[in-house]
Parts: sequence; structure tokens; C-alpha cells
Amino acid sequence: MKNRRNRRSIRLPGYDYTQPGAYFITVCTHGRAHLFGRVEDGDMVLNEFGETARQSWLAIPDHFPHATLDTYIVMPNHLHGIVWIVEKPTGDINAVGAKDFSPLPSSLP
Repeated sequence: MKNRRNRRSIRLPGYDYTQPGAYFITVCTHGRAHLFGRVEDGDMVLNEFGETARQSWLAIPDHFPHATLDTYIVMPNHLHGIVWIVEKPTGDINAVGAKDFSPLPSSLP
């Protein structure tokens, strides 16, 4: 992929990220495109895609019952939030509590 920044991982080597604790999450749009809305007079105005991002964030505990949410914010090209893992999942951590779903609308701008 051209013009892709090489970023060093900030993950701690050997750390078990499935253990209980608070995790700061950032999700960015592809190419940092402003897909979620716009800032107007200092306030974020979500468009359809921003509302989908917000609803998807809020639905995390519905799909992963071992997780709860803390503060979050949706920005024009990314979302920041804090997820709390309140108990260590058992079994296959990639499937525990996860339901098949696609929050994306059928078309992107």
C-alpha cells in the first residue's frame, strides 16, 4: 500500500489484552476520510455514517457481554473510546459473545 505510514506498535509484548481492565480504543476511517460528519461551531454533527459508528460503539456490550463502555467521542474521521473488560472471557476469545452483524449501510459516500 503506497504512502502508508509505518507505525511502531504500542502494544506491550506478552501482555494478555483479554484480561480485565480499561482499554483506550481509536478507530480511524480508511485514508482518514471525513466520513462521520463535520464539526460545526465547536460541536460534532454526525451524518448517517457517524450515527452508525455511534450506534455500533454503543452496541459493543450486546455482542461482548464481558465488556462495558466508558466515555467516547465520534469525530469526523475517527472514534475514541474506553472499553472496560470486566471479566476474562472463557473459550475462544474471538467468538465469545460475538454475534454476526454488519453495522455498515449498504453504500458509502
